[in-house]
Amino acid sequence: MEQPDDLYYLAKINNGSQAAFAFLVDKYKDMVYSIAIKILRDTDEAQDIAQDSFIKAYQQIGAFQGRSKFSTWLYTITYRTAITRLKQNKVEIVTLGDDIDAIADHLPGQIDLLQSKQVKHYVKMAIDKLPQIDALLVTLYYINDLPIKEIEEITGLSKPNIKIKLFRARKVLESDLKFLMDNEQGANNESK
Repeated sequence: MEQPDDLYYLAKINNGSQAAFAFLVDKYKDMVYSIAIKILRDTDEAQDIAQDSFIKAYQQIGAFQGRSKFSTWLYTITYRTAITRLKQNKVEIVTLGDDIDAIADHLPGQIDLLQSKQVKHYVKMAIDKLPQIDALLVTLYYINDLPIKEIEEITGLSKPNIKIKLFRARKVLESDLKFLMDNEQGANNESK
C-alpha cells in the first residue's frame, strides 16, 4: 500500500512540481544508494547509478501506475540499472557498505547479541564474501525488513529462488561466523 504522502507528492510531480520530486529523492536516496552499492561495490559507480535511477524515475514518472509502492518501483529501476552497469563493467567485489550494525542486529543465533567492533568487522568480512545478489537480498530482507513479495518485484527473482538464496546465505554466514559464537560461549563458560 502506498504511503499517503508519496501519493500526494506523486500528484504534485505530475503537475510539474520539482520540489515534490526533490522531497522523494531525499526520502529514498539512502536506500537507492544502498541497493547500488550492494550490487556494484564501488562508491563512485553506486553514486552514478543512484543519480541515474532518480533521473530515469523522473523521466518515467508518468508511466508509474501505482500497482506497487512507489519505493518498490524506484528500487526496481535502481536494481536493473545497477545490474546493467555491472554487466557492462564487470565490476569486481570490493566493499559492502555501511550497514554492518543493522546486519549484525539481524543475524540469527547469538551473533545478534554481540555488539563489539570486532564482531561487526567479521560480519562485514563474511558478507563481503557473499555473491553480490546474495548480499543485496540479505540487506533488503534483514536490514530493511522488506517482504519477499517486494524483493520479488525489485529483483525479478522468484519467491522460491529468493528464499533459497537467503537460506544459503544464512548458512554461509553462520558457518563463517561460527567461531564468534564458539568464542562467546567459551568466554561465558570461563566466567562461571
